[in-house]
Amino acid sequence: MEFKRPDFVEVSDVTWDIPITFKSGMRVPARVYADSKLLARMDDHVFDQIANVASLPGIQKYAFAMPDAHSGYGFPIGGVAAFDAHEDGVISPGGIGFDINCGVRLVVTDLTLNDVKPKIKDLVDGLFRAVPAGVGSVGRLRLSREEFSDMSINGAEWAVKKGYGCKDDLEATELNGVADWADDSKISSVAISRGIKQMGTLGSGNHYLEVQYIKPSDINDNALAKKWGLFPGQVVVMFHCGSRGAGHQIASDYIGLFSKTMGPKYGIEVADRELACAPFDSKEGQDYYKAMGCGVNISFANRQLILNEIREVFSEVFKKSPEKLGIRQLFDVAHNRASLEMHDIDGKKKELLVHRKGSTGSYPPGRKEIPKRFRKDGSPVLIGGSMETSSYLLVGGPKADETFDSTTHGSGRTMSRTHAKGLFNGQELFKKMLERGIYVKSASWAGLAEESGESYKSIEDVVNATDIAGLSKKVCRFTPLGNVKG
Repeated sequence: MEFKRPDFVEVSDVTWDIPITFKSGMRVPARVYADSKLLARMDDHVFDQIANVASLPGIQKYAFAMPDAHSGYGFPIGGVAAFDAHEDGVISPGGIGFDINCGVRLVVTDLTLNDVKPKIKDLVDGLFRAVPAGVGSVGRLRLSREEFSDMSINGAEWAVKKGYGCKDDLEATELNGVADWADDSKISSVAISRGIKQMGTLGSGNHYLEVQYIKPSDINDNALAKKWGLFPGQVVVMFHCGSRGAGHQIASDYIGLFSKTMGPKYGIEVADRELACAPFDSKEGQDYYKAMGCGVNISFANRQLILNEIREVFSEVFKKSPEKLGIRQLFDVAHNRASLEMHDIDGKKKELLVHRKGSTGSYPPGRKEIPKRFRKDGSPVLIGGSMETSSYLLVGGPKADETFDSTTHGSGRTMSRTHAKGLFNGQELFKKMLERGIYVKSASWAGLAEESGESYKSIEDVVNATDIAGLSKKVCRFTPLGNVKG
C-alpha cells in the first residue's frame, strides 16, 4: 500500500513534512519519519495530533512523529517536541504519558540457547510467579509511607542501597537511575496509595518480561556488540514496564490542574484539551516537573526490583549464583519523559524541555546524557517488538540531532485492544506461539489476545526506517524464547 497525500512534502524515502498550512494555529511544521508503507498504516488522527502539538507555545523547529507513531492521549505515541525552557515554553503531561518513565531494560547473561531452551518452561513459570503481572497486580514488597517517599526521591539508587542490585546497575541506567529534581511534596496521597503496593510488578497491556537469544546472523555491528558483551547464541532478558498506578495518578492530577488554570491564569489556548499544559517556569509547571521526577524514580526503582527477581529466578533454575551465570544489566532506557537538554537552534545553544512520549533518547557520542561507560560509543537504544516478533538493540545515530536526539521506542499498534480481542483467541495464540518455539505465560487469555503480533506494525519496517533515517543504527536483533505478559 502506497502513501499518497498531496498536502505532505516528501523530504526523503523515510521523511515527510506537514507544512504549517495543514492546520490553523500551527507555529512550526510537523515532521514524520516513516516509509510510505508505514505511513499508509497510520491513522489520520496521528497527523491531526502532531499538528496540534505543533501549535503549542514555545515549540522549537518541528513537532516530530516517529516510525511507530499511533494515536494517543494529546500527543501521538511516538511523538517528540521541544520547548524553550525559559521563554514561553510549556510542559504538558499529554506529551509525557500516563505511565511516566515507562521504559525497557536489557539484561545479558553468559548462558546460551542450548543451556536455556530445555529449561525455558521452568524459567518463564518462575518469572511469572516472582514478578506479578496484569491489571492491578500487587507486588510482594511492602513499603511504609516513609520508605515510598525515600524511593520516590532516590529511584533505583534506593533499591540498590536496600540490597536489590549493585552499583553497576546504576551505571548502566539513564540518569544513573535517579531524577535529582524530584520532590515528593508535589504528589498526591492518592498517587502514593496507588503505587505503594505495586512495586516490583509488570502491569498489563504491552508490558512484558521476555527471555530472548541472539541468532548468529542477527548481529549488525560486530565490534560494538563484542564491546558491549554480546555474542551469537547468547541468552538475554528484556523487560518493559513503568511507574504503574502512581505515575498514572500524577499525570491525571496535573492534567486536571492545568485544564483549570492554563486559560484563565495564563491565557493559553490549545487545539485539543488533552494537550493541557502550563508555562514551564510557572509554579504549576514546576510542581508537575518535580512530581514527574517522582514518577521517573518510581519507574527506575520498579525495574530495579524486577531485575533482582530475575537474578534470583535464574539462580534457582540453574543452581548457580547470578555472578557465575554472568547476569548483568546492559542498559535501561525510558520512553515517557520530559528532559532538560541543551540543543542547537539556528546556531545558538538553548536549554530546551524535550518531551518524548513513546520515544527513546538516541544520543550521539559525547553527550552528557549518556552514562560514562557508553559515552564514547553513543547511547544504547532498546526497541521492543510484540511478543511474537523480534526486538532490537541500536545505538545513537548520526542524524538524531535533527529530532533533538530522539528515536523510535517500539513497533506501534495498528488496531485497538478491543478490536484485537475480537479478532484473536488467547488460547489459540498460545498454542501457535508454542509451536513456533515461544513459551508464554499470561495473566489472562484476553490480555494475550490483545497483544497479538498482528495488532502491531512490522518491527522490521519500523527499525529499518529508523536506521535509514539515521536516528539510530542497528547493533543486533533478539529473538523471543519465552515471555511473561500482563
